[in-house]
Amino acid sequence: SMSAEEIFTTYARHIGIGGIATAGVIGIINSWGIIKGAVGLAAKELKGKTGIVQTEEIRTQKDLSMKVIAIGIFATLIVTYLFFHFGVLDNWYYALIGLLIVGIIAFLFTTVAANAIAIVGTNPVSGMTLMTLILASIILVAVGLKGTAGMVSALIIGGVVCTALSMAGGFITDLKIGYWIGSTPAKQESWKFLGTLVSAATVGGVILILNQTYGFTSGQLAAPQANAMAAVIEPLMSGSGAPWALYAIGAVLAIILNFCKIPALAFALGMFIPLELNTPLLIGGAISWYVGNRSKDQALNSVRLEKGTLLASGFIAGGALMGVVSAAMRFAGINLVDIKWMESNSAGVLAIVMYILLIAYLAISSLKAKEEK
Repeated sequence: SMSAEEIFTTYARHIGIGGIATAGVIGIINSWGIIKGAVGLAAKELKGKTGIVQTEEIRTQKDLSMKVIAIGIFATLIVTYLFFHFGVLDNWYYALIGLLIVGIIAFLFTTVAANAIAIVGTNPVSGMTLMTLILASIILVAVGLKGTAGMVSALIIGGVVCTALSMAGGFITDLKIGYWIGSTPAKQESWKFLGTLVSAATVGGVILILNQTYGFTSGQLAAPQANAMAAVIEPLMSGSGAPWALYAIGAVLAIILNFCKIPALAFALGMFIPLELNTPLLIGGAISWYVGNRSKDQALNSVRLEKGTLLASGFIAGGALMGVVSAAMRFAGINLVDIKWMESNSAGVLAIVMYILLIAYLAISSLKAKEEK
């Protein structure tokens, strides 16, 4: 007797959450060798033994000193503790527990995020953030922090880890581009601090404007992943229990998919993202398949896919920027949108026509890419 939406919110989404969390664990297991290697290299450098013997240092090996990084990590942990203690929990014990959760999980998961970006170009932030929320909620409940305070604490812990994952993935992308254009990692690492400060100073205001203009719970800026994350921790913190059986089904599905060489994370993400977001994702995947399979020359297909990804990234960035501009205009009282016409059939037809033209432009432009000799 349930509607499709009720089946989705009651069953499918929770199965997807279990699959995402398990896919994150599988990612950590697969990256364990990399994690051990990174820790070993860091320890050697701190002791002054890099193990690299060469007369002239290679440009790509010039990084910030590990001592500087260690001091930065220590200072960040202190600031995070102070934030948890005075800004969130007002209890030194709970703040220390939150700091340990953030420190350990962020250390493990950022390695997975960096490895994923370096190899396949995608960062499984959603899955690992959901895993963080589940682990944080279980630990906080075990130490006695429940209810609204527990939910807020778990969400903030998840937010800190999510930010660390996003920063790690974004910086790995920067390093890849820097390698191609001839930059030195040490220079990029130094200037990254400035970029981080600027983004931290501006992003809060942007989020507040978007929330007051549109809202994140429904409508144009509905955040299904954030809503799903809230749905994960609410039963854990309210004492009503979580749908562990559905999580377990998702976990089993992820393991089976992994054995079958099918991307478990992508499959699980599709299970809890609503249809209105899944549909354009499916169309984008179809365009990618079409562009990447038109030629028997795999190198040419790769070039076309790279151009298509570049164009799609530009569309995403441009759309996001204009969305912020539009929200800022509305926030200032300038609203040029005709709601009555926007909800008419004519507006729907025009939107479909523009969408088809956008798809055609993306496919045709990507196919025009040529392999460099």
